[in-house]
Amino acid sequence: MAQPPTDAGHAIAVSDLRMRYGDKDVLKGVDFTIEAGGVTALLGPNGAGKTTTIEILEGFRSRSAGSVEVLGADPEHGGERWKARMGIVLQEWRDNGKWRVRDLVAHFGDYYRPYAEPWGADELLDVVGLATQAKQRVQRLSGGQRRRLDVALGIIGRPALLFLDEPTTGFDPHARREFHELIHRLTDLEGTTILLTTHDLDEAEKLAERILILAGGRIIADGSPDQLARAAATTAEVKWMQDGRLQVHATDDATAFARKLLATDEGAVTDLEIRRASLEEAYMTLVEQFEAGEAEAAVDKFLSKLWLASFAKKEATK
Repeated sequence: MAQPPTDAGHAIAVSDLRMRYGDKDVLKGVDFTIEAGGVTALLGPNGAGKTTTIEILEGFRSRSAGSVEVLGADPEHGGERWKARMGIVLQEWRDNGKWRVRDLVAHFGDYYRPYAEPWGADELLDVVGLATQAKQRVQRLSGGQRRRLDVALGIIGRPALLFLDEPTTGFDPHARREFHELIHRLTDLEGTTILLTTHDLDEAEKLAERILILAGGRIIADGSPDQLARAAATTAEVKWMQDGRLQVHATDDATAFARKLLATDEGAVTDLEIRRASLEEAYMTLVEQFEAGEAEAAVDKFLSKLWLASFAKKEATK
């Protein structure tokens, strides 16, 4: 099982992170903390600074300013033992094509032995669904199989923290579903903390318990997929069948409308459905407002709605 962080419970802590290339500020004061365990997705448009942020967290790039702590250490000064506690799965990797799958996994495992107890090659290949490809050469794997091998190599040392960059690019629906099941196993059974970057918002909504949206060099939204969707939405669409006819109504308060509808004496209500904004719609709304120069208003409005939604939920559970 992955070893938990040795600090006060968080896997990543970032405060006022700044990065400048020449005269261009890419990161302008990024702040967030990720607790140990679960999946967090970092989203944002191209050029927002996602790759720069991840490379700083991984220790591959020095920051211009700010405080960063990953697994209890500053990435700029993390040693080999610290690095062994992280797993990294890049967006694309095509090396080692002539190796046989099992031999490559066992070889990578040997690197971790001075620092941790790695997975056994056969056990890990079974976990990622590559047991039948153990003797096959890497270059002969399908795209989905190769991606599972990438994950196997990323988690061979039983990392406490795993970075996933666009993990299912090019996957067919079946391979994507199998990959998602693997990610859930890593978090549920192995206790691995996962930071995911993806442009697939449907995937982020299915996998991540928490979404961070990075735009303009800072975090403009932070919450669960449902919280973000509720906070960004202005109305919900209510559909129902009544007297054999489909009815559709848009409302700012779907719960109150549904209660009133179900209490009506005007005929039985069936097939009631409430559709709120998806994560994709919430993301597009926030980013479009931000890029249109409405950054402060968009963020302030979002945070206000998010706080009100959270407060209402707490009050309802009392």
